[in-house]
Amino acid sequence: MPICVPDALPAVNLLRDENVFIMSNSRANRQEIRPLKLLFLNLMPKKIETENQFLRLLSNSPLQIDIDLLRIDQRESKNTPSEHLDSFYVDFDDIQHLNYDGLIITGAPLGKIPFNEVIYWDKFKTILIWAQHHVTSTLLFCWAAQAALNIIYGLPKLVRQQKLSGVFDHYITDNKAILTRGFDDHFWAPHSRYADFPSDMICKQTNLTILAESKVAGAYLMTTDDRRMVFVTGHPEYDALTLANEYFRDLDAGLNPSIPENYFPHNDITKSAQIRWRSHAYLLFSNWLNYYVYQVTPYDLMTREITIDE
Repeated sequence: MPICVPDALPAVNLLRDENVFIMSNSRANRQEIRPLKLLFLNLMPKKIETENQFLRLLSNSPLQIDIDLLRIDQRESKNTPSEHLDSFYVDFDDIQHLNYDGLIITGAPLGKIPFNEVIYWDKFKTILIWAQHHVTSTLLFCWAAQAALNIIYGLPKLVRQQKLSGVFDHYITDNKAILTRGFDDHFWAPHSRYADFPSDMICKQTNLTILAESKVAGAYLMTTDDRRMVFVTGHPEYDALTLANEYFRDLDAGLNPSIPENYFPHNDITKSAQIRWRSHAYLLFSNWLNYYVYQVTPYDLMTREITIDE
């Protein structure tokens, strides 16, 4: 898929080296098609790393996509140069009058912080409510998924005593669901969170359909019947070394972290982890783009009439 992003974005060279098709704005403008318009709200501290991860997964589709990068506020970042944010990110005030085909909201390292103590909690709620009227489908990950469950369904913030870290076996709960079309009955996905997502609580207190879950990690993939919102409790976007980097970071900080489960061969931290979730990560994103965005979004984004067809 041709991803259309600013030529100077650091992800461009990295992804081109991986043979991912990145299209220049000038070339995209010459094509007589309407690209999908995606908004990407990046809540992770290492924004460039996160951009690379998500743009890579968005690449596995024949659709052309224009992506706007959104920042939650104007606070100075400790992990991302201000020049990068000023050059490539937009503020909500700049785009709130627009409509988008899709919105992706990343996780955030806020697992132990009460929602009302999150500095940008009110802005997050504003964007989430705005998305229900301005976006065809929204894809939320980890903390963003937990926060949205609280805002929309009133679910409490459940915090695990120990951080869930590792790569876990998941199983499909609906073999006919189009979002998991092509998935194996069992598949692996990474998690790194304190948040808890018990499947029974999701079933009893929301109208969401759970499409995949894990005996260890709980509910993993959930969706509304109208496909307007998708909740992913894990991190399918993670690179092979992301969990290792988090583990060694916490180890150096004296936090005594547990070794990520099912990750290092024989739990030997001196050995390189092998990625085994990549194929399903790509498939999740391509299915979402196709069935939840492209197939239902209006051609004229100024209209919000969306028809769901099986």
